[in-house]
Amino acid sequence: MAFQPTEYLPYDFANRRHIGPSPAEMDRMLALLGAESLEALIDDVVPRSIRQDAPLDWGKPLSERELLRRMRETADRNQVLTSLIGQGYHGTVTPPAIQRNIFENPAWYTAYTPYQPEISQGRLEALLNYQTMISDLTGLEIANASLLDEATACAEAMTMAKRVAKSKAQAFFVDENCHPQNIAVIRTRAAPLDIEVIVGPPAALEPVRVFGALFQYPGTHGEIRDVTPEIAALHEVGAIAAVSADPLALTLLKEPGAMGADIAVGSTQRFGVPMGYGGPHAAYMATRESYKRALPGRLVGVSVDSHGNRAYRLSLQTREQHIRREKATSNICTAQALLAVMASFYAVFHGPEGLKAIAQRIHRKTVRLARKLEQAGFEVQPRQFFDTITVEVGLMQRSLLQAAVREGVNLRRIGTTRVGITLDELSRPDTLEAVWAAFGLDAADDDMTPEYRLPEGSLRETSYLDHEVFHMNRAEQEMTRYMRRLADRDLALDRAMIPLGSCTMKLNAAAEMMPVSWAEFSQMHPFVPADQAQGYAEVIADLSDKLCDVTGYDAISMQPNSGAQGEYAGLLTIAAWHRSRGDDDRRICLIPVSAHGTNPASAHMVGWDVVAVRSAANGDIDLDDFRARAEAAGDRLAGCMITYPSTHGVFEETVREICEITHRHGGQVYIDGANMNAMVGLSRPGDLGGDVSHLNLHKTFCIPHGGGGPGMGPIGVKAHLAPFLPGHPQTGGAEGPVSAAPFGSPSLLPISWAYCLMMGGEGMTQATRVAILNANYIARRLNGAFDVLYTGPTGRIAHECILDTRPFEKSAGITVEDIAKRLMDCGFHAPTMSWPVAGTLMVEPTESETKAELDRFCDAMLAIRAEIADIEEGRIDRQNNPLKNAPHTMEDLVRDWDRPYSREQACFPPGAFRVDKYWPPVNRVDNVHGDRHLICTCPPMETLVDAAE
Repeated sequence: MAFQPTEYLPYDFANRRHIGPSPAEMDRMLALLGAESLEALIDDVVPRSIRQDAPLDWGKPLSERELLRRMRETADRNQVLTSLIGQGYHGTVTPPAIQRNIFENPAWYTAYTPYQPEISQGRLEALLNYQTMISDLTGLEIANASLLDEATACAEAMTMAKRVAKSKAQAFFVDENCHPQNIAVIRTRAAPLDIEVIVGPPAALEPVRVFGALFQYPGTHGEIRDVTPEIAALHEVGAIAAVSADPLALTLLKEPGAMGADIAVGSTQRFGVPMGYGGPHAAYMATRESYKRALPGRLVGVSVDSHGNRAYRLSLQTREQHIRREKATSNICTAQALLAVMASFYAVFHGPEGLKAIAQRIHRKTVRLARKLEQAGFEVQPRQFFDTITVEVGLMQRSLLQAAVREGVNLRRIGTTRVGITLDELSRPDTLEAVWAAFGLDAADDDMTPEYRLPEGSLRETSYLDHEVFHMNRAEQEMTRYMRRLADRDLALDRAMIPLGSCTMKLNAAAEMMPVSWAEFSQMHPFVPADQAQGYAEVIADLSDKLCDVTGYDAISMQPNSGAQGEYAGLLTIAAWHRSRGDDDRRICLIPVSAHGTNPASAHMVGWDVVAVRSAANGDIDLDDFRARAEAAGDRLAGCMITYPSTHGVFEETVREICEITHRHGGQVYIDGANMNAMVGLSRPGDLGGDVSHLNLHKTFCIPHGGGGPGMGPIGVKAHLAPFLPGHPQTGGAEGPVSAAPFGSPSLLPISWAYCLMMGGEGMTQATRVAILNANYIARRLNGAFDVLYTGPTGRIAHECILDTRPFEKSAGITVEDIAKRLMDCGFHAPTMSWPVAGTLMVEPTESETKAELDRFCDAMLAIRAEIADIEEGRIDRQNNPLKNAPHTMEDLVRDWDRPYSREQACFPPGAFRVDKYWPPVNRVDNVHGDRHLICTCPPMETLVDAAE
């Protein structure tokens, strides 16, 4: 029948953006599964006993154009002034080449954490550049690949000092000149570990009383103090010295290593990363070589591949919490990889001379500013400074701050009679003139004579950024090509499906990402007056309401800036509630053995004792064992931590009983939100008996993984826990903060808000349904070739499935790692390896993948199974075969070929594209070599040659 021009054809653009299979494809997939409809499949998978009653109803979903208009209206409610508040946050210039080619490039922001190094070489090289930059600037031998923010890095420095110090003292000294948020987060982290925090001036330090100390450099009010004597005194009694240092100031000032510091931490935000109302930003941590095995977070190292070529990988303690669990030294599971990459490219872009020139310009402007204020009779402190001064203004403080706002400038309120002023890379002559005008001064007679007020004995005497990468030709053409070369060495979502169980690698829609770059969201200081951040207030309030609707909780805290941070914050909230009721002895936490490794690590960090609960044969929590352990804990039970749906990829029907048992014994239920992508619109953890959950916005709610961060892990709580959510020095609250900024990494929140607005309640529910459909489709297509380890009572799975590859090691000598590497030849990132069951693959396709991509993955897996069969039946050698030699590089293709299989089979297996073939840049990486010959900064070529021999 001919198409009629007046005929209305409805088409759901929002749902089709995020939902991969078309309606016709879904019908074919359902037919394979033997399900009458999508709803019938969901009835098979999700028990009726846990289904929510009311659907999500947020009104009509917005189109892209409607969304961007709404976002523009919201952004315009933010008033972006020039913020000279300082306190660890600074205006900075993001070079457009970096903004366009890194920050706004899906090749960088959609990548996963580089646990598969052969297809992560670009990110790993950029992160190695970052580590080299930090090591050079701090003067310490080894640095990690970033932490969450400066305040939590300071807290990590404290706990690391406790681990490595020879001193047996139980107190930690904190310089009163540290930024207030750094002190506050340290206090939060110290309390459950029974660490006494002593805050005071460095002159009051009593080394014998402490196991370590932290100094701010320069201080929060501008002081520059060489703490070499204090550090020497600490070392005499076996204590550890940490310095929180501004990396830009270190281009001019004596580095922490030269003072004898054992640990250096700080933020690289001012290296081209926008303030973003508080984050995300890459914090750093560096230490001495002797303490490398105590360093928290990720560490990129240099190794070799199977042909002796240079290859990068994550080294040493990577994801130690999954191995050591409650004995882990940290619960860190993510970092700020994307922001660390930006900061590293900022250093490459400017080089050492450029960074020093920026620092000098900032300092000279600060001197000019101070000099005129002094000439006008104002008392300016300190006498010597880098970029920050404090001005005594007496009773005119309030009126002066208001006058500054009228001039378009935010200054820092200090006490009741002083203001702080911090200049930065964006400061221009008119910035100084606006400040002078607020003080009632005329800029006409400004003395522009260059002057330096840096302390003579604290000037830097050593070189930095000497490696050739920081001296490359910085023409934009060459920089762009370098960034492209590194991106091409990675496999991200812009190339192929990343079917990782529990990691939910889904579409990060362009329209959702765009507002993050807008100045109204990116250029705001986190401590501006509330009336200047009304747009952010709208985003946070409406997103919080929607997340409460999704989860069944009553209140949300946006402060945790990672999933593991959300776990920690949730447990702290429970602990605070127990204390308010006089239940200080409740310190036992029940955790299933199948739980994420961060769960027991987080429980340990809040001072709880972890009791593991067995799994039943079908993968569920062993209810009898759980009941027995809860009864044994009695009135010492603090709570339990469970993941729902379970880590085994099924909806356990006993979840309500688990919650009831916990509550009966006075405990609280923490439900890990890692698998929330299987629940949105279908079931709410708050209705099941959960008291608190964290949500991985970088999973279920579309914030990109960024190659290993950023993330957001807000927590939802029931009403009785709401008063105990994290507070902050800037916003109040009964409890201490867990992150540096009041709302964690708020510049990411517009992404999740946009996702909710464009999908609407029904669209998000449909996304959940299709995620379950896609997972079941893969499980059915692979049935017979691979055993699915766990299923529900109806034989279905939830949003992910565990494929049992363990039998192949006995039958063919093939390990789960061999299969993972062979998938790279097919153009895929491997599923999650050996977790939660060793020797298995956990597959999660998400709703974003089309049927064609699902079939391509299934074809690749079936072809791999056929290759295993060839080995089992003796047609291919057990050691010299496509799986053992995977991945194959382009270099393999042109080498002399003496293998018992063809080049075509090696390099173009089923699933691999012929024209757009992804070529792994290196062969299989030698992990043992990398740990035995640990190199964690950019090495000269001769070092690599020596290491390979």
